[in-house]
Amino acid sequence: MLELLGVEKTFGAVRAVDGLSLTIRRGEVFGLLGKNGAGKTTTIKLLTLQLKPTAGQILFDGRPIPGNEIFIKSLLGVVPQHLNFDQDLTVEENLELHARLHRLPKLERRERIDELLKFVELEKVRLSFVRELSGGMKRRLLIVRALIHRPQILFLDEPTVALDPQVRRKIWELITDLKTQGITIVLTTHYIEEAEALCDRVAILNRGRLAALDTTENLCAGHSLEETFIALTK
Repeated sequence: MLELLGVEKTFGAVRAVDGLSLTIRRGEVFGLLGKNGAGKTTTIKLLTLQLKPTAGQILFDGRPIPGNEIFIKSLLGVVPQHLNFDQDLTVEENLELHARLHRLPKLERRERIDELLKFVELEKVRLSFVRELSGGMKRRLLIVRALIHRPQILFLDEPTVALDPQVRRKIWELITDLKTQGITIVLTTHYIEEAEALCDRVAILNRGRLAALDTTENLCAGHSLEETFIALTK
């Protein structure tokens, strides 16, 4: 579904992504692991059209990005690492605004907002201002906002960062439910156990390069994923 062919991204003398080639399959949960500065977030920004590659090519269903930007953007849902809601709007108003930006008709907007708030168990706070929500609620709301237009590919950049274990597990359940709906999910994470619990395959990045790519089971063969990660990112 998604291919990276020799993708590079430089910022001056810094090579953030260095000749990255990989394929992400339709319907899988694909994890990007790496230390800070490994190139995870830059890769996500390239895949979500926030940055243009310095070299190489990115294909969505065989289509290159140049000339297909509008089509490709319609496929994508993005959950950023940092909260970027309008804090002076309610939960419902934030979702309404996002649905309008995607040009959903009025009736579809109402039905979709109701459906998604129920899915993430936020119906009771729909009239609350976003600033009043807990950290876990805000993370769930980020996911809802990204799903409003029914994307085929969902990008999650550190979706459970700074959340307590109980809330993290709730986000894991949401991601698992989304996979059963056939959505392709690409996530970055610092948590090894998160990758083990959620991902079908994992790419380990080191200094912008692909250090390993395999199923979590194969990467854990004979040792833990954490041990593999440490060995590959020294």
